[in-house]
Amino acid sequence: MRIFIINPGSTSTKFALYNDETMLWKGCVQHPVEDLVKFAHVNDQLQYRIDAMHKTIADNDIEPHFDAVIARGGLLKPTPSGVYAVDETLRQGLINAEMEHACNLGGLMADELAKSIGCPAFIADPEVVDERIPEARLSGLPMMDRKSVFHALNSKAVARRYARLNGLKYEELDLIIVHLGGGISIGAHRHGQVIDVNNALDGDGPFSPERAGTLPAGSLVDLCFSGKYTKREIQKLLNGKGGLTAHLGTNDVAVVAERAEAGEEPYKTVLDSMLYNVACQVGARAVSLKGHVDAIILTGGIAHNSYCVDKLKEWIGWIAPISIRAGEDELGALSFNARSAMNGDFEIKHYRPK
Repeated sequence: MRIFIINPGSTSTKFALYNDETMLWKGCVQHPVEDLVKFAHVNDQLQYRIDAMHKTIADNDIEPHFDAVIARGGLLKPTPSGVYAVDETLRQGLINAEMEHACNLGGLMADELAKSIGCPAFIADPEVVDERIPEARLSGLPMMDRKSVFHALNSKAVARRYARLNGLKYEELDLIIVHLGGGISIGAHRHGQVIDVNNALDGDGPFSPERAGTLPAGSLVDLCFSGKYTKREIQKLLNGKGGLTAHLGTNDVAVVAERAEAGEEPYKTVLDSMLYNVACQVGARAVSLKGHVDAIILTGGIAHNSYCVDKLKEWIGWIAPISIRAGEDELGALSFNARSAMNGDFEIKHYRPK
């Protein structure tokens, strides 16, 4: 079964071709900033990225014969986990998404390619997967429900992989999945459902290399009405220029960790504070699971860093055994989801927002 994978990011698009479980080819197209600044909005990049996709397929002599095309999801309305067929409702959801991100282009690119060769197009486990319990939804103001925006695709994939490697079923386990990347999400997985997780995109949970996380509400209000920032600039402080970037002028965790390990300030205090915030959120997810945690899994790029991992182990090692699944395998996860849907192991769902 030949599966073509599309994973658009802010300044690049990753592609892969799988034959069953074997990756036959992987490629990445970088999108120079000087190209992207020509577009007022991310959606305006669609044809530019489609053209780059077709050029990449042709340049690498890939026979355009696929059984399915699947893409990284998008910032749709809240929806359950699963594999979704790209139909007109889903297309309109991606085109009119309230939150702007390159991942919204994935399903549209998959649809265009699939239609050109006559195969189905899917997305899987989009960032807005929402399986939270009612208690995890409300904030202190009725007009502001908490949002579920997290690394659903990779989190679900590493959870399933952990279960499989241990001869268990994901649907039988209670896990805390900690995705440590440019954004950080910490989810409580109870028997296959993510019953609570922070909004890793714009102002919830620990701060990260480039996101501000939860902020003191009163101080944020003062900042918003100070006259010093536009709404767009405040949003950029929350996502893009917050966290380590705001404190230290860099989002390079390897550099920060090296200087922190040498005891250099303010690098040590700032990085340790970020990791402490992560640990506190892990403790909160242990409460979500009522203290029954089969394992804590650390994933994402930062999980490669021994300083960060060792510091987290000091704070959370008492809660449950810790498993390290560093990096991410979104390409493999997408391939797995497409095969499972085509084989009938997973239901093919249709996006129908409430």
